[in-house]
Amino acid sequence: MKKFLKIGVLVFLAISLLAACGQGAKNDKPAATGQQTQQETSQVDEATFPMTITDAIGKDITLEAPPEKIVSLIPSNTEILFGLGLKDEIVGVTNNDDYPPEVAEKVKVGGMEYNIEQIIALKPDIVFAHESSMSLSESAIEQLESAGMKVFVVKNAQDFNETYTTIEQLGSATGKLPEAEKIIADMKAKVEEVQAKVKDVESKKVFVEASDEPNIYTAGQGTFMNAMLEMIHAENVAVDGDNWYEIGAEQIIAKNPDVIVVTYNYVPDILTKIPQRAGFDTINAVKNKAIAQVDESTTSRQGPRLADGLEELAKAIYPEVFK
Repeated sequence: MKKFLKIGVLVFLAISLLAACGQGAKNDKPAATGQQTQQETSQVDEATFPMTITDAIGKDITLEAPPEKIVSLIPSNTEILFGLGLKDEIVGVTNNDDYPPEVAEKVKVGGMEYNIEQIIALKPDIVFAHESSMSLSESAIEQLESAGMKVFVVKNAQDFNETYTTIEQLGSATGKLPEAEKIIADMKAKVEEVQAKVKDVESKKVFVEASDEPNIYTAGQGTFMNAMLEMIHAENVAVDGDNWYEIGAEQIIAKNPDVIVVTYNYVPDILTKIPQRAGFDTINAVKNKAIAQVDESTTSRQGPRLADGLEELAKAIYPEVFK
């Protein structure tokens, strides 16, 4: 029974993290430095069409003109594209897409598995896939390309700089560079505002919980969540592990976090259930009622709302600063 519960949790995490832009995908590439980001951006022809762009898996794609029909295969891509003002150009999205509200009007092309026939029938000028889901979508991409579709695999960004580069690249590829630059400027302004507020705070030890017991998963080294915690001077107590990994209740108790941040909402009243776990009454976060729930999408999707997610995370950890 325990084995089946664990498999169920792993499947749920896969679906949840793909819906939140695949942040849970295993990616051991180091985060790009500012210099690397600038170099990557400069490789994109920002001015004229036709242009040739190189995607996350090294594939060159030539666009003769800004695409008039677009299919997005992951929510983070969709949010960027809507943010760029491409509502009318977007003709297909996944079952996991839930933002902005207008996405409900779009044709759905599948969830964990894509409806290849449906995508082809939409006749998109370009399909935007994502590096984080390549293990699930590689075969689908091959089928689409065999049918003559242009599929651009977006990089699985590991930090804000890489997210800015992604937004700029999609802006260039769709003829919406000024809109992309506006999104990036707004995000940077929000990030600077949040970081200024927590600049002089005393760092707190934080545990991020991505799934409920008995199979509790958390964010370790190499995750976007860990990078966000570092940006706001919070200490991730689970940083000794890599990526998203399973952790035992005894380990959480021993780490004694000052704050517990819950990133899921599939368990009703989870904030009242966590303190009732055996031994958790000794944890500082429980003693001080410092258990908070954040929106999984805004705190992990590599798109325009990510800066708002950083602010939400900071408020959860340092509520006294944001009164």
